[in-house]
Parts: sequence; structure tokens; C-alpha cells
Amino acid sequence: MKSRMRWRLWVVLSLVGYVLLVHIPRNDSASLLAIWGALFALYGVAMYFKAEERAFPLLVSAAVIFRVIGMTTLPTLSDDVYRFIWDGRLLAHGYNPFLYLPTDIIGSDIATTAELTDALLQKLNSPEYYTIYPPILQGWFWVVAKISSSEMGAVFWLRLPIFLGEVASIWLVYHLLKEFGKDNNAARRGTLLYALNPLVVIELTANIHYEGLTICFLLAGLYYFKKSKANFSATFLGLAAGVKLLPLIFLPALLDKKHLLKSTRYYLISGGIVLIPFVSFFDSLVIERFSTSLDLYFRRFEFNAGLYYGLRDTGTFILGYNPIATIGPLLAIVSLSMILFFSWTNRFTLSLPERWLWVLTTYLFCATTVHPWYVIPLVALSVLTRFRFPLLWSALLILTYTAYGNVPFQENGWVVALEYLVVWSFMRWEIRSNIR
Repeated sequence: MKSRMRWRLWVVLSLVGYVLLVHIPRNDSASLLAIWGALFALYGVAMYFKAEERAFPLLVSAAVIFRVIGMTTLPTLSDDVYRFIWDGRLLAHGYNPFLYLPTDIIGSDIATTAELTDALLQKLNSPEYYTIYPPILQGWFWVVAKISSSEMGAVFWLRLPIFLGEVASIWLVYHLLKEFGKDNNAARRGTLLYALNPLVVIELTANIHYEGLTICFLLAGLYYFKKSKANFSATFLGLAAGVKLLPLIFLPALLDKKHLLKSTRYYLISGGIVLIPFVSFFDSLVIERFSTSLDLYFRRFEFNAGLYYGLRDTGTFILGYNPIATIGPLLAIVSLSMILFFSWTNRFTLSLPERWLWVLTTYLFCATTVHPWYVIPLVALSVLTRFRFPLLWSALLILTYTAYGNVPFQENGWVVALEYLVVWSFMRWEIRSNIR
């Protein structure tokens, strides 16, 4: 009875924390740090006092309820949702969102027809860039624009697939752990490590980041791969990459050198699911403008990039200017090399989730932009492996929001350095402990 009351009290305290957190704007650094810290402290307590079997349904239910809370308000930590609404309205009125810059069409007949107002434009975080959201997502944006004309209504429908994907991901994590030979206690613990993580709870459903859907499809692909159902696995991995292109980096780890025909079929299915939807958007300018936006993303955007910042500051000191246009592509080459290494190396005994974990870790460490929600797929993979440094990283990522509390926007180099120093130190200890 005492144990049950203790977990109920834990749920209530966490519930209060999430109710408060979904209303705090990202420029209120003090409140964010306080509530975020309290929620991670509660998370740590829950993981330390391992939930017994009868508490597991309560805590999983609580994890779902925490996500429901995030569906009741507008996003406070991200403004990506307004680009979703913008693209959806364009598409719903017959205009290809890949062809138009928001700043070029505002005030035009196109904007008037598609109900694209100056107020909506002011909420976009990159109005001078072409959209980079793939056709599968664009299709959903079109559906949302068709069924809801209000901002709050659109926000609800845009959130819905992420919420459903999150629920499915919790189920998949548990069953994947069982597939990889974990006993019931270990499977329950691993599931709660993901389901109750505050970064996962608040960044996906509440702030409408489609990494939540990507993770669901990625885990489903891994589940069916483990079940030796290659066609289903390839389909789900293709869907994951169709939502966010990033999962394409996991394909090399699935290469079966002894059965190249089988691997080729797998790649064709996954690649087809990613590429075929582009046909409906095809225009001679689409590929050019889509690739231009991706290129600008890697060459101009900078945020919370530990390794890159070190190289950038060194290069700026020597050259007298920011060499991102050079360092970005160089880091991409290093990243690709290490991705292939971890995908194919036999120097270490690594499970497939562990190969994917190190592939994604390499990518993130070499990236010029690492928003908090970018790390969540790493959190999902970590609970299937021996490595826990992504969980520590998830707790530190709130520090990145302190940049929004500065006017004008300004990152603190010492904060970023502290974040990566702690993560890299713990990761090094885990490598020494787990890999021989």
C-alpha cells in the first residue's frame, strides 16, 4: 500500500510540473530551468526506485497522460508549427510549397487566396528559406488545412499523429526489449526510461516535432527486422525517412554482404517510399530549391554544436572570419566516414541498435545545429542498448534554451562547453566500461 501511494504521489507531482511547463515561454529561462530540473529530479527518483510490476501500468498510463497535457496549449518552446500551417494552406489551395518563399509571396494574390497573412508570416522562423519538410509530411499538412481553418484546430490535428506515434513507440520499446532477450523487469525499466523522460514528453507532442513519428516508424522497422520480416521492416524505415530524411543514415548498417540481392530489395523498398511521393510535387525547380535549403541549413545555421563551435572559434581566430561554409562540409565528410565505420566495423561487438546509436551520435556530434529534439531518437535507441549517455544529455539540453532569454538572441559558449564536456566525459567512461 505504501509503495502504491508513493507512486501516486510521484505521478501527481510530475503532473503539476508538466501543467506548469507547457505554459512557460522559452525566453523565461529561470522558470524553465526550475521546472525542467524538478521534472528530471522526479524522473531520476523514479528510475532509482525501480517500479515493481504492479506499478508499471500506472506509470505507463501517467506517461500517456503527460503527453495529453501537451495537446491542450499552443507550443511554447518551438515555432515550427507555423511553417506546417503555412505549407498546408499553400498546398490546400493548389500551390506547390516547395516553389515559394514566404517573403516573396506575402501580400500577393497567392497569399490572399491561401489565407497567408502577415501575422502568420511574422511567426515563421525561416521565412526566407524554401520549405524542407518532405512530401509525406506535406500530405498531412494538406489534410490539416482542409479540415481546420483555425490556428488552434490546426495545432490539434498536427499534434495527433505525433501523440499516436508516441503511444505506439512506448509499446514498441517494451516489445523490442523482449525481442532482444531482456526479462520482464528489464523490459519494464527500459520502457519507463523512454516513456517518462521529460525531454521526450515535452518536446514531441507538446511542441509538435515529427521526430516522434520518425521514432515510431524507426522502432517498427527495427522490430520487423528482428522478426525477419524484411519487407515490413523496409517499409517502416522508408516511412521514417519519409517523415525526416535523417534515418537514411541507418541504411548502411543493414547491408548484408552475403545476400546483396536481399539488401538491394530492402533499399529499393525504403528508397521508393521516400522518393515516390516527390513525384506529385515534381517541378524542374523543386530539386534545386529543396537542395538549396538543405545546403543553406548545413552552411549557415548554427546552434548548440559542441565540436563545430570549437573548430569555428579556432578558425575565426586564425582566419578572421567564420569559416562555417568550409567547416560544415568537412564535418559532413567526417560524419559520413564514421557512419560507415560504425555501420560495418567488426572491431567491436555491437548489436544493430548500438550500431544505429553510434551512427546517430556521430552525426549529432558533427552537426552545426543540434536542437534538443534532435537528440530524442538517440534517447529511444539508448534504452535498447548498454549505453546511457543520451539520457544524461537529455537532462542537460534545457541549458540551450537560456540563449532565448538573451535579447538579442545569444548563446553562452560556456554553457555549451559544459554541456558537451559532461556528455563526452560520461560517454568516454561508458565506452571504457562496455567496449573491449
